Amino acid sequence: MTLQKAREVIEIEAQAVKDLAKRIDANFSRAVDAMVKCKGRVIVTGMGKTGIIGRKIAATLSSTGTPSLWVHSAEAVHGDLGQVTKGDVVIVISSSGESDEIKRLLPLVKKIGSKIIAITGNMRSTLAQYSDIVLDVSVKKEGCPLGLAPMASTTATLVMGDALAACLIVRRNFKKENFAFYHPGGALGRRLLLRVEDIMRRGAQYPKVKNTMLVKDVLLAITHARCGSACVLDKRGKFVGIFTDGDLRRHLETDDRLLGRQVSMVMTKHPTTISKDKLAVEALQILQDKKIDELPVVDQKGKLMGLLDVQDLLKAGLV
Repeated sequence: MTLQKAREVIEIEAQAVKDLAKRIDANFSRAVDAMVKCKGRVIVTGMGKTGIIGRKIAATLSSTGTPSLWVHSAEAVHGDLGQVTKGDVVIVISSSGESDEIKRLLPLVKKIGSKIIAITGNMRSTLAQYSDIVLDVSVKKEGCPLGLAPMASTTATLVMGDALAACLIVRRNFKKENFAFYHPGGALGRRLLLRVEDIMRRGAQYPKVKNTMLVKDVLLAITHARCGSACVLDKRGKFVGIFTDGDLRRHLETDDRLLGRQVSMVMTKHPTTISKDKLAVEALQILQDKKIDELPVVDQKGKLMGLLDVQDLLKAGLV
């Protein structure tokens, strides 16, 4: 019984979403046009369960390049209406289109002069009559066994809001980089915004040694700097190589006198490098492809600028 009811609810809601596709018409295009041309913000308002959906729609719009604000319908008539201006587009969400709070709000929004887009399940409602554009999200049946709690109708409303947001993304030519700008604290933001220079080690944060230095002294420098490698410079200060833990292990197997050798004899010459303006995620890909843990950072002339360690990427949340 339980599984049967669960499947029934899913099928009801899936059908409600499928039916929406047949209603994507000129009114939908007009709604998108109005939102693109909006000089102010897109205000989303509603009550109850549909209001919760409206809050999500406003959040999605804001994060994808359409300035949007959620205003609770009941609070709007108690002062929050001051947030609405003539240049705004107001999306009013109500399944019945007849709730008291919505009916009190509509003439006030009209007086302000904002354009009203209705998302409703009742095309003959007071809301529909007051609105400039009406989007139909009516459903044949709710998923609730009692026929009381909104289920299919709120799902349809959510999907309609997502359809609007998706079209606005295309119309505004909104890119991943733009999305990352609005989500700098998220994983995507870090991947698309964080650059090598933001997290690379500088100055005394990593060891720089002369090519004539003995390996044992280089190891002490690496330990002191709490790093996994040392960048090697010649007598003129030119970057000529890197000495890593991997180099140490490889040579220890065959050279009993390794610690007394000059580092230039055992270092990795012409190592893989990266420029500071590259994305940190590009550095991560290089480290993974090359199976290495450190990347010297150099400028266009090959001058050493810093060092990027896999641990730096780990701390930045990219690994």
